[in-house]
Amino acid sequence: MNKEHIDSDREKGLHRLTYADIKATDLYYINTYFIVNDIRDAIAAYVKGEVLDIGCGNKPYEVLFRNEATKYIGCDIIQSSDNIVDYLCPANDLCFEKERFDTVFSTQTLEHVADHRGMVSEAYRVLKPGGYAIFTVPFSWELHEEPYDFFRVSKYGLRYLFEKYGFEVVKIKSNGGKWAAISQLFLNVLMSTRKYVTLRSRLIKFIFIRCRFIVPYNKLSIWIDKRFFDDVLTLNYIIIARKP
Repeated sequence: MNKEHIDSDREKGLHRLTYADIKATDLYYINTYFIVNDIRDAIAAYVKGEVLDIGCGNKPYEVLFRNEATKYIGCDIIQSSDNIVDYLCPANDLCFEKERFDTVFSTQTLEHVADHRGMVSEAYRVLKPGGYAIFTVPFSWELHEEPYDFFRVSKYGLRYLFEKYGFEVVKIKSNGGKWAAISQLFLNVLMSTRKYVTLRSRLIKFIFIRCRFIVPYNKLSIWIDKRFFDDVLTLNYIIIARKP
């Protein structure tokens, strides 16, 4: 297995999400709404004991684990902007002993690991028998944290990957359907024009931010997605897998 090493070229103190409860005024509310709700459900059903968060960043979801986890440890390849990463190590070469953790959690990290197979293999290694791995991964999203953005994986690719390294796949769920994906991606593209100082960008900012049109837009998008759900397209997936 090719092991990744801590890369000195990666930006230290990279700004990361710092909280899990984003308000409807936020640009990424649609995306976060579905991820947070599905993570909450997974935690309630499967989490116990000591938890390892791989690629933890600023640990935006730690607060959701407080009732179920006895201990929450975060590792990442670089230190986060809030300086709260507990251990620095590559996701495919974890600095923990075999079968230490009851739960392994990772959100929106797999796509940033070139050796993504090694990451899943390491998650299996450090997990106790009978423990659960809970991962979320993007499916429809623009490039980010470039050039360390390597993959997009379908639900079928996720099943193949986790089963290949010994896991029993319990559940794979789309974080929202095509209407949520279209609405969020449209908003992403629309708001990206704000970086250009033009009349159009000022008008968009005025309508969506100053006039708070983004609130009914976000809430209506979520309602439509639930009412006419179709996950042929999704923003993200969540996978729950068990180590036999």
